[in-house]
Amino acid sequence: MDKRFSQWKKQCLNKLDLSKKGSVDEDIEHVVSLLNGCEEYFTTSSCSGRIILIDGAPESDVQKQNCTWLFVSHQKCTSGDLMSGLAKSSRDAVLKFEPFVLHVQCRRLEDAQLMHSVAVNSGFRNSGLTVSKTGKIITAVRSTHGLEVPLSHKGQLLAGHEYISFLTQTANQKMEENLRRIHRFYQNLQSALTTEKLQKLQFPDPPSSQELQHPPNRLVTEKEEKSKTSVYKRRRKREQHQTDCCHGDESSSVQELDDCLDLFT
Repeated sequence: MDKRFSQWKKQCLNKLDLSKKGSVDEDIEHVVSLLNGCEEYFTTSSCSGRIILIDGAPESDVQKQNCTWLFVSHQKCTSGDLMSGLAKSSRDAVLKFEPFVLHVQCRRLEDAQLMHSVAVNSGFRNSGLTVSKTGKIITAVRSTHGLEVPLSHKGQLLAGHEYISFLTQTANQKMEENLRRIHRFYQNLQSALTTEKLQKLQFPDPPSSQELQHPPNRLVTEKEEKSKTSVYKRRRKREQHQTDCCHGDESSSVQELDDCLDLFT
């Protein structure tokens, strides 16, 4: 599993960034860098949070691939920014605030649980874990403080300037809270990773169940060797006096024993 994880991490970090922006957002570069520098984690996708104005058909359910982006910003905006975008609307424009989202692939389930705990305690209460059929363990860091408001229909504005100014203020407040949560998440993550590293140094991993069941080979003493030889001679002598009435039972019982042992290996 460790080898596969290392391969996945190398492939992911070496491939091109296919996002619309094409790079990691500035406000979360330190978070992404911290995680990718850890042996237990790497990021697969991220967004620091954004305010967007999208123009699309009603039946498209505001799916970005079927829409025109009228305005997008990963920082706070002004009502003038939104009004300029709305002036270009010819369909149904929707204002959205999308908070910080981060997907992190984790080496072990325990690492994913640590990441999830840090996320929830930092305010990202919609975070969760998934495990794929191929064994990929992903922690999604998410929150619910989004915003989605329709502002035009068939190119016609549905709200006045005063309401759009109010929405701008609301979106900016959400962006500020979003950045505070990112900062809190980074601090909590640093603390958790440091604590985890110290614990590993103080309490190394115990031997695995396989190591316990199959301890390393040791030298056999002369006394033990003589005892085995004596038992073997007695067994051979006894087998010479047995009849053939149970032919096959011994091999069958040995196979059954092997099957039982397989359950523990």
